[in-house]
Amino acid sequence: MTLDDYRDERLRKLAEIRALGIDPYPAKSHRNTKISTILNHFDEKQGQEVCVAGRITAIRSFGKIAFIKIRDYFGEIQIFMQKSDQIIPGYLGLKQLKLLDTGDFIEATGRVDKSSTGEISVFADQVRLLTKSLRPLPGYDGFTNKEERYRRRYVDLNINPEVRERLVRRSKFWQATRDFMNDHGFIEINTPVLEKTTGGADATPFVTHMNALDEDYYLRISQELPLKRLLGGGFEKVYDIGPRFRNEGVDDEHLPEHIAFESYAAYENYEDGMDLYEAMIKYVAKETWGTLKFQVGGFDIDLDCTWPRIKYADLLHEKFGIDVFNLDRAKALEILKSHDSPVDPKVSDARLTDYLWKIIRKTSAGPYWLVEEPLSLSPLAKVSEDNPLVTQRFHPIIAGTEMGNGYSELNDPLDQLDRFREQQAMRDAGDDEAQMLDMDFVEMLEYGMPPACGWGNSERNFWLLEGVSGREAVPFPIIKDRADQ
Repeated sequence: MTLDDYRDERLRKLAEIRALGIDPYPAKSHRNTKISTILNHFDEKQGQEVCVAGRITAIRSFGKIAFIKIRDYFGEIQIFMQKSDQIIPGYLGLKQLKLLDTGDFIEATGRVDKSSTGEISVFADQVRLLTKSLRPLPGYDGFTNKEERYRRRYVDLNINPEVRERLVRRSKFWQATRDFMNDHGFIEINTPVLEKTTGGADATPFVTHMNALDEDYYLRISQELPLKRLLGGGFEKVYDIGPRFRNEGVDDEHLPEHIAFESYAAYENYEDGMDLYEAMIKYVAKETWGTLKFQVGGFDIDLDCTWPRIKYADLLHEKFGIDVFNLDRAKALEILKSHDSPVDPKVSDARLTDYLWKIIRKTSAGPYWLVEEPLSLSPLAKVSEDNPLVTQRFHPIIAGTEMGNGYSELNDPLDQLDRFREQQAMRDAGDDEAQMLDMDFVEMLEYGMPPACGWGNSERNFWLLEGVSGREAVPFPIIKDRADQ
């Protein structure tokens, strides 16, 4: 049978159900007991009358008796049905069982007991239809195509319960982040998604148009600049968890839309930040997965240690013999070519250096903190007190990935303006990822913002430690549109 055949047959059953005067899509369910409650507390529930509800996963009929398996979010149980002369308006008995299909949602009211084979069951002579499904769910071994799974995630969640459990862990990941930050005196404040000038990261933004003002706006690429405006407004510890948007490619580590976290603490610097966020990452990992040991992408990772702090320039000199403060462009280009990472020879020194670093990063197990990134790569970070060529910036490196980004935040308005102008010049020269000149932010700094440490990480941390790609780890990944004719 084709899908059309199955659907036509279910439409016929739907019409027959309506002809019986039964609403196949009632608004109210009378469920009063979760299936897991019965399974976990059978001794207490045995003999009691309960009302359970869920999706039908199997139907077996043997003349005067039938068995229906139903599943709710919490578990699966058997409904034991016997032939009965009793007719309850709006309910279906054994005689009408042929009108039900796997995938339908029903509720059953009856006595909790065990069947003759010892299986915990609800004994009910009638069931009530809650939702008639018109399309059959595929078999448990017949829904493995990734594109189809991403396109119809609602089917995927039914067929592959591990996907659902992953989303539960994703929720725990963000809840643990909130719990940690709240316990450390931070206040969550949501910031705008639409921005007239976007910034706070090196990324290409999405552009949209606001009809009410007849002006173009950007979808934010970062929550950084609005949160720091809050510091200028008198807040001391703030954070935001929400979506951000970057108009870039889709791969295992990047999704154009994803959830991100940023936080800012006044009167603290990057040394304070490394202590705080190392503790946060460990806490979140423990709360989400119950362990600090992971096997990720061929790396054996143990977060349960004090993470070393390694300087950016030292790493590039040790690996490639490159002086990041006096870059040999020809040598840098040759190294990139030898690592199958050729780039446009006209790119800036800063971008060349960043590409070299990414080669090292991919082979780094970690955990360690990468510190003192060059000034040219950190337009929003304070300059080091010991070396004016580097900044007070820090990244945790784990399993080949930068699992966050933090600074001692720049609060000198004149220095910030100079760096914005440098970034804008790079942008005008064709670098779409360079940051925009944001004069309102400079004005805020001129009114005064206290010294502060800022930090951000995305849900890529979750993807990494979960051991899956970004599209596997989000509920509805972006995929090219295709209609089912």
